[in-house]
Amino acid sequence: MSAVAGTAQSPRFEDFSGYVAERGPALLRMARNLTNSHADAEDLLQAALVKTFLSWDRITNPRALDGYVRRAMVNTQISEWRRSRLDVYPTDEIPEQRVDDPTWRSDLADVVARSVDRLPERQRATVVLRFYDDLTEAQIAERLGVTLGTVKSTLSRATEKLRHDADLIIERTTS
Repeated sequence: MSAVAGTAQSPRFEDFSGYVAERGPALLRMARNLTNSHADAEDLLQAALVKTFLSWDRITNPRALDGYVRRAMVNTQISEWRRSRLDVYPTDEIPEQRVDDPTWRSDLADVVARSVDRLPERQRATVVLRFYDDLTEAQIAERLGVTLGTVKSTLSRATEKLRHDADLIIERTTS
C-alpha cells in the first residue's frame, strides 16, 4: 500500500484511482468532443473528475459513474461557454479570420462508420468494443463469452479488412 505524506491512502482514493485508470481514455474522448483542443479537453476532464471525487461516496451505483462524469463535463463546459460569451464585444469592424473547415472530420467519421458496418457481426462488435468503448481484449472476451485468442484473431482479421477497405484507402490518399 502506498503512502502520501506519511498516511496510507484511503479505499475511496484507491477506488477512484482505479476508475480513472480504467475509464480515463474513453472519458477524455468525450471531453475532446466537447472542446476545441486536446489541452482544453484535459482541463475539462480534470475539473469533472474533481467534482466526481468530491461526490464519490454519494454515488452508490457503479454503473452511474460514467454518466455522473459526463454530466459534470457537460455542465462545466456549458458554464465555460457562458463565461466566454461575456468576453465578446460588439464592433463595427469584422476582423479577417481563417475559418477551419470541420466537415472533413464528419466526412471521415461517416466513411469509417460505413466501413465498420460492412464487417461481419463478430468483427464489428469486437472493433466497436475495442476502439470505440476502449475495452481491453480480456474485457471483450469476457463480454462476448469467447476466449482471449478469439478476440485477438478477430481483431486482427477486422483491422486487416479495414486496411484494405476501398473507401478508407481513398480517404487516406486524398487527405
